[in-house]
Order: sequence, then C-alpha cells, then structure tokens
Amino acid sequence: MFSETFMADALALAIPTEHVPADQVTDGSPGTGSIPLTEWDDRDVGVWVMTPGSMTDVETDEVCIIIAGAGVVHRTLNGVRVEQPLIAGTVLQLHSGEETLWIVTETIRKVYLA
Repeated sequence: MFSETFMADALALAIPTEHVPADQVTDGSPGTGSIPLTEWDDRDVGVWVMTPGSMTDVETDEVCIIIAGAGVVHRTLNGVRVEQPLIAGTVLQLHSGEETLWIVTETIRKVYLA
C-alpha cells in the first residue's frame, strides 16, 4: 500500500542531473538524476533521468518503465548478452548486481520501483 496519497506528472518534473563518475562513462558526458516520489511495501518509487552518452552501471532490484527518450541497454539475460531498446513504453526488470551498459541518444526518463 502507498505510504501516502500522491500524484505527480513524471514527464514534467524538473530533475537536476549530475555528471556520471568518470570511471563509469564510456562515451560522451552523460548526467543522471532522480526524484523519489513515495514508498510502496518498503520499496522506493521515483523518476530517474539520463542525458545522452553512455555509461556502465551495477543495478539494484528494480522494475521500471521508460516514459520518454531513446537508447539501448546492454545486459546479460540467461547467459546471453542482449541489447534491449529503450523507448517510451519499454518495461524492464533489473536485478541486483547485474552489470549493464546504458547508451542514450535522447534523454531517457523512467519511473522506477526499487
């Protein structure tokens, strides 16, 4: 159950970004930022953005929905390295410890439950 009643326009939220640490950047100068919205069953719900460029990451358990932007995420599923498109409507489940490569061509915005 939601800890409080809330409503947010996830596309209109102003989300400040910070430069991705240099050891994670693989191309360009991407930035990321997030805004937590609420908690649900001890999980955080929020909105995250990444500006164009590419970066590596180590994930936490999360389900997310891409609501804007374009790019791809490289990851390993069932032992096979795959490239998943990131466009509005894409739903992803990420797993704790999973190593990913995010390549963003148009600022990505996602709603997450982690």
